[in-house]
Amino acid sequence: MRRLLFIAPILAFAVLIGVFFAGLHRDPTLLPSMMIGKRVPTFDLAAVRPGDQGLRTGDLGGEPVLLNYYASWCVACRAEHPMLMRLRAEGVPIHGVDWKDEPEAGNKWLIDRGDPYLRVGNDRSGRTGIDMGVSGVPETFIIDKQGRVRYRHVGAITEEDWSQKIGPLMQRLKAES
Repeated sequence: MRRLLFIAPILAFAVLIGVFFAGLHRDPTLLPSMMIGKRVPTFDLAAVRPGDQGLRTGDLGGEPVLLNYYASWCVACRAEHPMLMRLRAEGVPIHGVDWKDEPEAGNKWLIDRGDPYLRVGNDRSGRTGIDMGVSGVPETFIIDKQGRVRYRHVGAITEEDWSQKIGPLMQRLKAES
């Protein structure tokens, strides 16, 4: 019995180390999303760009689009931005949500770096992001023609992400009737 009291903490510690080690090898971009297959929640976001109409739920639908959450304070968004600019130049429809940011800062960010968005709204409170299950920025959703979420990408979109996952799904969704 005394031997068991000595071995139990060692075994518990070993199991705990194994759980932590396994967690280190988990891909953070594979976070499950509660929104897959569901319609985008209703929202009506104020404009980021002066004189613009902002972004609302009704703007998503009719064609597959990317819905990209970004912020002026986001370092990873800077790394992702050239890819979004390239995709937009290739005709990929992208809408933006400036998340937990001042609209002036979000607009300045777009002026300084280029604006890949058809429409962009400000989610200063983060409420729309909460409703979508956003865990941080950048985060991008593929929205289908019916306004349903079909895919969630956590982190900056890379060339590999586009060519292997996001691009093929967008092509497939465009081809669907």
